[in-house]
Amino acid sequence: MTFVLIGVNHKSAPVEVRERLAIPESRLADATARLMEFPGVEEGMILSTCNRVELIVNVSRADLDLRGFLREYFEADTDLLAGHLYEYREREAMRHIFRVAASLDSMIVGEPQVLGQVKAAYAVACGVGALHSQLHALVSRAFAVAKRVRTETAIGSSAVSVASAAVDLATQIFGSLSGKHVYLVGAGKMSELAARHLMAGGAEAIFVANRTHARALTLAEKFQGTAIRFEELYDTADRADIVITSTGSPRAIFRREHGERFLHRRKNRPMFFIDIAVPRDVDPEMNKLDGIFVYDIDDLQAVVSANVASREREAARADEIVEVELQRFVARLQTQEAAPTIVSLQEHLENIRQAELDRMRGRLGKLTAEQESAVEALTRGIINKVLHTPITAIKNAAGDPESNTVIDHVRRIFNLNPKNLNPKNQDPKNSSPKSLDSTSPNARPISADRLRNQKQEEPLREQEKKATPS
Repeated sequence: MTFVLIGVNHKSAPVEVRERLAIPESRLADATARLMEFPGVEEGMILSTCNRVELIVNVSRADLDLRGFLREYFEADTDLLAGHLYEYREREAMRHIFRVAASLDSMIVGEPQVLGQVKAAYAVACGVGALHSQLHALVSRAFAVAKRVRTETAIGSSAVSVASAAVDLATQIFGSLSGKHVYLVGAGKMSELAARHLMAGGAEAIFVANRTHARALTLAEKFQGTAIRFEELYDTADRADIVITSTGSPRAIFRREHGERFLHRRKNRPMFFIDIAVPRDVDPEMNKLDGIFVYDIDDLQAVVSANVASREREAARADEIVEVELQRFVARLQTQEAAPTIVSLQEHLENIRQAELDRMRGRLGKLTAEQESAVEALTRGIINKVLHTPITAIKNAAGDPESNTVIDHVRRIFNLNPKNLNPKNQDPKNSSPKSLDSTSPNARPISADRLRNQKQEEPLREQEKKATPS
């Protein structure tokens, strides 16, 4: 089997291309089921967000071209998509899904939403029976990688949007936003977004003033707040601990004398002004007053830029974690790929050894215990020497791009039963030759004893009869 990932994202394609491939949540299950019907696909999952559409599959043919599915399902001209599509295979595909889940490939590095989106795609794929042992193990490990990145780095701890930077600054000034009142002057999108962040941070009440009172009423309703008539602005703004202003006025609407009156009525309790208007709504002179804190859009952007640089440094640490986890996952996968064939090969030759011994016992006559032991040791030694070269080749090849070729050759040469290598025969929730609980540090390949119980005896006996000379 081979992991393949194909898709587009915000870095490879503009929105007009991404939207042609976008799959609404209501159609994701159907799309995943259709993907499973595409010849050569053994397991599959589709991740569709506003910034990316990706197919993550496990295929039975290394040369499978998933562009055929894109043509069929989306009725898309893949020639037009060619410059925007990216494709990763095997180790690169594994690395990519780890980085996506850890938010290292996001438009805003470190944002937490993408992990939830990957989990939702995983749930849909499980729901339609599209995940089996291998892809289940890969995605489960991606979740563990994302958790480790969040725990061991500060990649998500700093504000990287103007709205979230405003919350950080307000928290620094007041210590806590609990119980604080927010006053919106202007009803623009940026003001609304900043207000949402402040309310999420614990702010208590929202007041909205706008030149068009109807818009103030509409926005106030969203926050269960209070609409204030614009002409009442200077008589009421002192109620607020935090003022977010964005009016589009050609001149400053808050000047030093307003700040002095606000502080007097508030008995010098501090006020925080977030001025996201251009031109500015707050006269810089206000910032000279003790108890008045003014941050304009450039101040907020400077905070964001510094935090973006900090996240980029943390992203480098996170990528180191991804590489360590990738090496661990590949090592486990190598063992899983090799184990079923090695055990089947050992069983096959052991059955031949036993059959030949049984056939020869009549000629050997009754043997003493010492002679029986010597015959056992001799025949086992021969089998072990015969097994040494193919087992070494299997172990060396496992996990490499050509591993399936080597393993398939060994199975054909020794006429081994391949049914237990098909991930569609395996429940992702249970141990199996290629299944691993990837979240467990003590996870290990299935034992030889369990493999022996998987009803291989009858096919092997038939093979022995054919192999035994008459």
